[in-house]
Amino acid sequence: MKILFASDLHGSLFYCNELLNIVKREQPEKIVLLGDLLYHGPRNPLPKEYNPQKVFEILNTLKEKIICVRGNCDSEVDQMVLEFPIMADYCILNVDNINLFLTHGHLYNKESMPNIEDNDILIHGHTHINIIEKLEKGTYINPGSISMPKENQENSYMIYENKKFTIKNIEGKELNSLNLA
Repeated sequence: MKILFASDLHGSLFYCNELLNIVKREQPEKIVLLGDLLYHGPRNPLPKEYNPQKVFEILNTLKEKIICVRGNCDSEVDQMVLEFPIMADYCILNVDNINLFLTHGHLYNKESMPNIEDNDILIHGHTHINIIEKLEKGTYINPGSISMPKENQENSYMIYENKKFTIKNIEGKELNSLNLA
């Protein structure tokens, strides 16, 4: 199964269109959105081409493929316009006998770990910084931010396929990877 992971779109129409291009190029079976879809948040600047109305219209066209968790900037008002569930704080997805604990990162993260086993993977956004890191228990992966990366990182997303996680920039260039095969 091929899965695309993206986080922290923050209402950017420009980067939502980039996400559409990535979906067309990568052809994933599922799209995991790790929260903060429509609103930019009070601590962030307005993202490029901020247009939450158009963003939700585009995301709704992908609703059959989307699995989503709630970010700290997502609300019940957002759920009213989105045609797929976004209000869960986490989701556990088992792919190829690997448990993926999916969350945004504001509730569960490296400092506030969920109950995971050694072979499980914690995947979250929130920090806008892409990373793959082996922890004392489990592995932590953050695909970074599709729209507003921090710490001079590139705009990024992640692909899972054939037991390999690959973080890429929006042009498709590999930035980091973890191969479990």
